[in-house]
Formats: sequence, C-alpha cells, structure tokens
Amino acid sequence: MALAAGGAAAGALPVGDALTPDSAREALGLISTYFGLVLLIAAWWLLGREVRGPRPPGPRSLLLTLATWAAPLLPGPPLFSRDVYSYLAQGAMVHARIDVYTHGPIRLGGPLAEQVAPVWQHTPTPYGPVSLAFESAVAHASRAEPSLGVIGLRLIALLGVAAMVLALPVLARRCGTDPSAALWLGALNPLLLLHLVGGAHNDAVMLGLLGAGLVAATGRWPACGAVLVTLAALVKAPAALGLLAVATLWVRRVEGRRRRVGAVAATGALALATTGVATAVTGTGYGWISALTTPASPDNWALTSTLGRATGALLEAVGSGLAPLAAPAWHGLGLLATAVAIGIAWLRPPRPRPVYALGLSLIAVAVLGPAIRPWYVLWGLFVIAAAGPGGTVRKAVVAGSGVLTLAVLPNGFAPDSRQLTFAVCGGVLAVCALWCARHAPGFATGTPLSTVHGGHRSERSA
Repeated sequence: MALAAGGAAAGALPVGDALTPDSAREALGLISTYFGLVLLIAAWWLLGREVRGPRPPGPRSLLLTLATWAAPLLPGPPLFSRDVYSYLAQGAMVHARIDVYTHGPIRLGGPLAEQVAPVWQHTPTPYGPVSLAFESAVAHASRAEPSLGVIGLRLIALLGVAAMVLALPVLARRCGTDPSAALWLGALNPLLLLHLVGGAHNDAVMLGLLGAGLVAATGRWPACGAVLVTLAALVKAPAALGLLAVATLWVRRVEGRRRRVGAVAATGALALATTGVATAVTGTGYGWISALTTPASPDNWALTSTLGRATGALLEAVGSGLAPLAAPAWHGLGLLATAVAIGIAWLRPPRPRPVYALGLSLIAVAVLGPAIRPWYVLWGLFVIAAAGPGGTVRKAVVAGSGVLTLAVLPNGFAPDSRQLTFAVCGGVLAVCALWCARHAPGFATGTPLSTVHGGHRSERSA
C-alpha cells in the first residue's frame, strides 16, 4: 500500500499528470515508495525463513500472500519504467500500418507518442510479432487513451504472471526442487511484483509462455513445448534459448541415434514453422531480426556499457583517437563472454539438468549483455527458482534480487541528489519501523503464516 501510494505521486505518470521534480507531493511519494520497498524486501526475506523452516507454508498460502501483495499495485500508474507507454505507441503504430521496425514512436505523433521516454522516441522496437499483436489489440481497444491502455497491458501481464505461477510448482516437482521454495523465489520475488505487475512489462508474457513450454517439454508433449517456447521468443528474443532445453529433453525421451537426431530436427522445424505462421498472422514481417541490434541507451549501467564508458573516458583523457571504439569493443567482449558462459552451463561436466542450464544461460545473457534492467534478471531467476539446487547460485540470486529492487526510481528516470535523499529517508524510516516491530512485545512469538492460512493455531503460537 505504501508502494501504491508513492507511485500515485512519483510513479511513471502520464505526461499531463506528472508532478514537477521539486514538488512536495513528489518528495512524499518517493519517501512512501522507498518505505514500502524496504518493508517489502524485509517481508519477503522473513517469509523465506519460514519457507526454509520446520513448518513451511504451502503453495496455497504463498499464492494468497502473492495476491495480497500484488492487489494494491493493480489500479495505480506504471512503476519504475515508462516502457508500457512504448508498448502502447508501438501497438498504435501497427494498427496504423507504420513499420515499427524502421521508425520510432515519434513517427506516430499524438498523445501516445508523447508518453514515450525521450531516449526511445526515435528507436525502432526489437520485440517480436506476438508482442506487437497484443500491444496493437490493447492500443486499438483503449482508443489511444494512455490510462486505459496501461490497464489493458497490465491485465495481459497478469495473465503472464498467472502462467508463471502455475508452471513453477510443476517444474519444481519435476526438477526435484521444493515447490514452496520455487514459488517464494520465482513468484513472490519483489522484482516480479514491481516490474511485471507494477511495470506491466511484456517479459511477463514471455516468461509465462516459456514456463508453459518447459512444463510441456518436461512432460509428454515436447512438440507442444517447442511451439510455446518459440512463441515466447516471438515476444522477446532471449527466450529462444529455451529451445535448447526442449531439444535436450526431447532427445532424452527417445532411444537410438536416428530418433535423437530427429528430435533435434523436429524442434528446429517446429520453431521455424511457428515463427512463419505467427508472422503471417500478425503481418508485421521479420524486421524484428535486424532490430535486435537496436543500440542501448547511452547511460545504461550494464557491466560492459559501464566499462566501455570508463575506457572511453580514459582514452580521451590521454588524447587517444580510439575512444569511440571502446564501447563497441566491450560489447563485443560481453557477447563473447556470454557465449562462453552458455557453453560452460551446458557442457561442463557433470552436465546440469537442462532447465537449470537454461536458467544459468539466461542470467548470463542479462548480466553480460550490452543493456540491463532489473527485470531482465527475472529471465533466469524464474527458471533457477524452479530447477536450481540450493547453494551459492541460489543465494546470489536472492541477494541480487534485494539489491536490484532498490536500483530504479519509481518514475523510471535516473535519480538526482535530491531524489536520492528522499529515497534514503524513506528507507531509513522503514528500517526504524522494522526495528521497533522487532523489539515490540510478542514479535518473536507471532503466529506462523502456515497456521494462519491453515485456519487454526498451534498451542505454541497461540
């Protein structure tokens, strides 16, 4: 509720409703947002202790908690990013038969294009035909009204989250992981709440289709899995790595070299056929392939982009003419490192389970790529939650989730010193509230979540 209240004042509001940066209401919104963020991280961490405890809550209790946490975010404005406005503008462009793989939203003009962040006004979209299909449908149904469009895209994102939530326990059981632990890490994660529910990113649809495809592939329907994973890749391209998992799982189901080669070939054929059919139905063409090279924003804080800027500044300081080549060189090294990391994930003995190897690969793509946003980590985190064994990787994912939760302002723009001050104030207030709650009488003997949702109390908790 604190997050929702803060977002109403300091979130990614439509241009006409946005507050001035020096307004008192915007300052209170930042304080409220970061107060809520720190409480959310603490609540998630404490819930994780219960999941690992002697009487862990079941999946039903965890899903009820997820619904309770997500509900206040549903009616509010977008949070932590303005990408949802880009989706609406791209959908309107498709409906107006403007090539989104050649032109940016500035070509559309009008109220939707005005909502798009300036850095993306002239940028073609790298999203596939499946993403553009639902964006176009929502833009047409909302009649270019940004608020209605945000609600429509959030509902679609919720469908993707629902598919993720349904897939996680099934994948966890098939991969030998505790379903409750998988739901805690992959579904109740603050990053999912903030960016897939609050931000309504199309990554929710991608991950929902990917999860459904992996469920099919780990069961008896690898062909269906190949189709669903391909549809996920036609939302955002990184999901195409899921075809490696589908092919591997399919190969393990058959005997004989000829049948195994046939399984790999069938996976590729189904992927090509699905791509062709989806592209023909949507009519958007194959321009998204060339648009994948769309440059990252200049101030992107990905590892390779940061190193590129630092190296370029150093070369400029010594008077070298090689400074413009620094960023492309580091991006190239990042792509090479990504390929090496993916190879290690799949080939290093003892070879890990296919689903887990996919999770590691998607994390490598997010971390070593030329651009990163906090929600990109959800690509691999979702899969690792279902298939990752306990240990260093899982702990690193948990710690990274907590840090990245605090990494972006609710309006989606880079912070200034004033905004950082209010954000820190909100976080400090939350820490004080947690300290007071911790030392309040009865805190240590509170009723466990599992007994509350089970409808009874044990003697000890009572």
